[in-house]
Amino acid sequence: MEEAVVTLKKGAGKTVKSGGLWIYDNEIASVEGTFTDGDLVAVHDFDGYPMGKGFLNTKSKISIRMMTRNKEQKINADFIKMRVRNAWEYRKKTSDTSSCRVIFGEADWLPGLVVDKFADVLVVQSLALGIDRFKEEIISDLKACMAEDGILIRGVYERSDAKVRRQEGMELQKGFLGPEFDTKVEIEENGVRYLVDVKDGQKTGFFLDQKYNRKAIQPLCAGAKVLDCFTHTGSFALNAGIAGADSVLGVDASNTAVAQAQENASLNEMSDRVKFICADVFELLPELERRGETFDVVILDPPAFTKSRNSIKNAVKGYREINLRAMKLVKDGGYLATCSCSHFMDAELFARTIRQAADNVHRRLRQVEFRTQGPDHPILWAAEESYYLKFHIFQVCREL
Repeated sequence: MEEAVVTLKKGAGKTVKSGGLWIYDNEIASVEGTFTDGDLVAVHDFDGYPMGKGFLNTKSKISIRMMTRNKEQKINADFIKMRVRNAWEYRKKTSDTSSCRVIFGEADWLPGLVVDKFADVLVVQSLALGIDRFKEEIISDLKACMAEDGILIRGVYERSDAKVRRQEGMELQKGFLGPEFDTKVEIEENGVRYLVDVKDGQKTGFFLDQKYNRKAIQPLCAGAKVLDCFTHTGSFALNAGIAGADSVLGVDASNTAVAQAQENASLNEMSDRVKFICADVFELLPELERRGETFDVVILDPPAFTKSRNSIKNAVKGYREINLRAMKLVKDGGYLATCSCSHFMDAELFARTIRQAADNVHRRLRQVEFRTQGPDHPILWAAEESYYLKFHIFQVCREL
């Protein structure tokens, strides 16, 4: 069957022309031919110039997700295998593959699909209709690539339960793809062991994107008193512990997360030095200040305070508030690690917000380093959605 042809409006398609993969519904002038949502279509500019092929979904604001710029390219089994192999070969060169993100959607030219590897288990999250049709084929290809390197995958779990699927006109899905297995998976990262709950943990079960940022705080933590805010399952806290911190306090508002963090501390035989409490960070930080507590290192790893451009102002207030409170708790000459995982809180705005917080509490910041997500979450230039994590380490000094 001939592919339907989508023609863009004159002046539209700026994102895709600059290297991105998305075409929005308001950029399309016409669709000619027969199609079903999720089908591959040919994409033409307003003047008929061929721009490549992508998946069309008229139910989504992101109407087309591009798969290739080559108008002659067939999107078949060989093409999918090539994309999957390229993703795996890239990880082997850039990342510790014992646990890593193996496929990162648009940044691996497989738009809408995420696959995480936790030891010998894969967790897949499919968020777009077109790629969903190739999901099982992609998993099969991945397993075959890994088997060539002696890595046998014992199970696959699907976590396509993100609400964003509904914007694609898709039902939420969660469950085993293939034989059942124990969904509590033990991994090791930076010398720290974790139990990852791939069935009920947040997103795919564990945040792999901070792996090397967690390692970056280790040199600061030897002999230190450390506060880890929004600790989730205790990852930064345990990196501080393994680095030789004297004491670590991890804080999270979720009882479930705190229980998992305590379990991870026990797994690493750190329960005597690494403690966790369930509390609201926004309430706890001023309380610690009132009690006169100070710390050698404070870590802020909050969830995204904004998931749209409309709520940026409130997000800025939230980031400014926790950063200025944290700076007050850092001993003179101590260290602050602070991050934002919101795509809409761009690096410039985040830096400006931190600077305002420092000015408000009369602290001088010396930047130790600036980092982003790990290389297994590559940032595809021109695909802005692939760049989301900003991570600063500062020395915090009182003004003289």
